[in-house]
Amino acid sequence: MALSNKSKVWIFDLDDTLHNASAHIFPVMNRTMTEYIMDHLSLDESAAHHLRQHYWRIYGATLKGLMRHHGTSPHHFLEDTHKLHNLPEMVLEVKRLRHLLQSLPGRKLVFTNAPRNYALRVLDILGISDCFELIFSVESTKYHGKPSVRGFQMLLKTIHAKASDCVMLEDSLPALMTAKRLGMTTIWVTKKQQKPNFVDYRIDKVLALTHLRL
Repeated sequence: MALSNKSKVWIFDLDDTLHNASAHIFPVMNRTMTEYIMDHLSLDESAAHHLRQHYWRIYGATLKGLMRHHGTSPHHFLEDTHKLHNLPEMVLEVKRLRHLLQSLPGRKLVFTNAPRNYALRVLDILGISDCFELIFSVESTKYHGKPSVRGFQMLLKTIHAKASDCVMLEDSLPALMTAKRLGMTTIWVTKKQQKPNFVDYRIDKVLALTHLRL
C-alpha cells in the first residue's frame, strides 16, 4: 500500500547527497585524515593513506576502524579532521534546494556519518538547517555510523517511526543496502546509470527528486 505523503519520513544523507562534497571538501578531509593517521600511528604517508581507505571500505568509516583497532578517541579525531576553517568557500550552492525541501510533505531529517558541528555548519551555509526536524550525526549513533544496522535502529527509535514509513536518499550503496534490508524506500543519488536491485530509484542529483512519483 502506498504511503500517504504526510506520513513519509524523508531521511537525507548530507555529503554528496544534499550537496557536492567531493569537489572541494573531501579532498581536504581525506588529506587531513591521512595526516592524522601518520601523526598518531607513526606511519608514512603511503601506509596511512592505504589504512584510511582500507577502514573506509571495511567499516564504511575510517573512524570506526581506528577506534576498533587503535583505540582512537572519536572526539579528538573528528575535531581534528573537520576544522575546515574556509568551509564557506568550499560548500557549493545548490539553487532551489530550500524550495524543494519545503515543498516535500512529511517529516525531514539528516542522517550523516559526519560530526554534528560540521553538519550544522554545512546546512547553515546552504541555508537549509531549519528545514529539518533532526540532525542525526555520528555522535547520535554512538559512533555506529552507516552502514551499521545499529545506527539505523537508533535513528528509528529516536524518531518513533517504522522503517516502512521512511525514504532514504543517499550516495552510498552500503548504507542503502542496510536501509532496504530494514524496509525503507531507497533512492540512490549518483551519476551512475546501473542500479542494484536494493535501490528503488536512482536520481543524478537531489533536485531531481521532484520528478519522482513515490
